[in-house]
Amino acid sequence: MAKQRGRKKARGKQAVIAVVAIVLVIAIVLGVCWYFLIYSKGLTIGEFLHSLGIDASRPSEETPSTGDPSGGEVVSGSVGEISSASLSIHFLELGNKYAGDCTLIKVGDTEVLIDAGSRQGSAAAIVEYVDQYCTDGVLEYVVATHADQDHISAFIGTNAAPGIFETYECETIIDFPLTNKTTATYRNYCELRDAEVEAGAVHYTALECWEESDGAKRSYQLSDDVTMQVLYNYYYENKSSDENNYSVCLLLTQGENNYLFTGDLEEDGEEKLVEYNELPKVKLFKAGHHGSKTSSNDCLLSVIQPEIVCVCCCAGAPEYTTNPDNIFPTQAMVDRVSQYTDKIYVTTLATEIDLENESWDYTSMNGNIVIYTLRAEDAYTLKLWCSNNDTILKDTEWFKEYRTWSGV
Repeated sequence: MAKQRGRKKARGKQAVIAVVAIVLVIAIVLGVCWYFLIYSKGLTIGEFLHSLGIDASRPSEETPSTGDPSGGEVVSGSVGEISSASLSIHFLELGNKYAGDCTLIKVGDTEVLIDAGSRQGSAAAIVEYVDQYCTDGVLEYVVATHADQDHISAFIGTNAAPGIFETYECETIIDFPLTNKTTATYRNYCELRDAEVEAGAVHYTALECWEESDGAKRSYQLSDDVTMQVLYNYYYENKSSDENNYSVCLLLTQGENNYLFTGDLEEDGEEKLVEYNELPKVKLFKAGHHGSKTSSNDCLLSVIQPEIVCVCCCAGAPEYTTNPDNIFPTQAMVDRVSQYTDKIYVTTLATEIDLENESWDYTSMNGNIVIYTLRAEDAYTLKLWCSNNDTILKDTEWFKEYRTWSGV
């Protein structure tokens, strides 16, 4: 009997050792899998599970959602809701057939205007639109990203269409520290900007904001839950042969939702933007340089992984070239963005194109594009409204004729 009890004890110890060994092997395997499949790729557990088709993002009833509750789908909104939005971002059509930028951001009673292109006469279309949302005649922040006319000319305006500086009281003006420009448009911009400063506006360069000198700030609190951050651009203080690389870059944040604006930053500038800033994933990215093939590069997209991309251009217009590879929005840009989202929207569409004579007319593609959020307690619902339609780029007739899709 003693021998039998001894053999049972020995077998028991062996079983325990076997179980411990199995547990250790499982732990090692799980650790190796976690390291190579999740940690080394910079993923969260939720992102990894999502890649396997498992939805682990649904919040509990006790935890409010601060992101898009639509699971990546864009919820169609209505123009009537925009005035009650906690945050709205408007990409404007500019009243002509040329590529150019003008973005209105509205947070409560605070308005931010980023750029005012594409021509001086565009001031009429911009003012007509902005007046719907800026009812007190005051733009709390005005940002000019760089000195190209398709970004600053409507700050100047014309006799028939007074510019932004003449039409509105601009409280804080933030613009580019460096430029290669000596054009009349640039000189007139500076003259009117300085006149606005004499009338009481405060003027900072983006570099002064980054360095927080002379009263400037890196981050501006637009409301209790929305901040506007001036990012560091290497070309704020280093010369570039490409004017676009001087662009002022901004990150807007509401809760866990981020929105990125990089002007016309080119590939070298985008590489340095990633190098010098801790960039998050973003809900919205305004495509760099009107959807050119030289902007919106993988170095940036792989970090920010945008869910929505808005392109401010006249799709198909031979404004700068008749080479189909370089006409906005380019196939190269679409190919890169398409690896992350198919939610690409474009303001304007070229019509009656005559490549031989480089002439064309225009109409709306999506039209004025508005991304906005409705807030209920600590939950945000992200919505989209477009003045013409909300058809994504790849589903438009223009795209089917001139571009191809190879993405998500």
